[in-house]
Amino acid sequence: MSYTKHATDALAARTEDLSKTYGRGNAAVRALDGVTVGFERAHFTAVMGPSGSGKSTLMHCMAGLDSPTSGRAFIGDQDLSTLDDGALTQLRRDRVGFIFQAFNLIPTLTAEENITLPADLAGAQVDREWFDLLVSQLGVADRLSHRPSELSGGQQQRIACARALLCRPELIFADEPTGNLDSNASAELLEFLRVAAAEHGHSIVMVTHDPRCAAYADRVVFLADGKVVDELLEPSAEGVLEEMKKLGG
Repeated sequence: MSYTKHATDALAARTEDLSKTYGRGNAAVRALDGVTVGFERAHFTAVMGPSGSGKSTLMHCMAGLDSPTSGRAFIGDQDLSTLDDGALTQLRRDRVGFIFQAFNLIPTLTAEENITLPADLAGAQVDREWFDLLVSQLGVADRLSHRPSELSGGQQQRIACARALLCRPELIFADEPTGNLDSNASAELLEFLRVAAAEHGHSIVMVTHDPRCAAYADRVVFLADGKVVDELLEPSAEGVLEEMKKLGG
């Protein structure tokens, strides 16, 4: 794929011949089949494919949440296969942010406490200027004293987004981040992610099934049957939809 045109130091993450098999014998399922792909720094990349194509498995292996059967995954120049569980946990805490479909907010904490939770757990000082910029750009500055149950779905996901970006991680993985949002809330979140990459230099990898969501990205990588099969640069929703139709998605 196109990452071979760039020095590896220009990549926030990459894989080399990454494979993942679940089960054994006749029950074995090859979720990833020799995936070699890279994700550039300060870019917003979407990963798409039909159901069962390996999208989430790829993200989980790249984030160190799951171990590949063979091949290697890198965050920056760090080969994840060389790290033990403790080192992987520290890497995820210090260098990776996550945005999930289910928000994963702590119900007993206020919005502000949820945002600052990773820094608090790490014993790190919160950069208040960056915090203020995040909550302002995400439109939640007036909701910080509210608990999740007092927030709309879109507000909860924006709180989760602020939490993911607070410690300025090198890489942000977003797994179907708009899956529980209406179209307006989805558009607001995706526009913010686009700005986060373009203006703040964040590297974002988003798994999605929605061509309209993928069109916000700088690049779309397509998977089918555990393999990378194509990509689009500066995608349109129509172009992504056409590609998905070819793949049967």
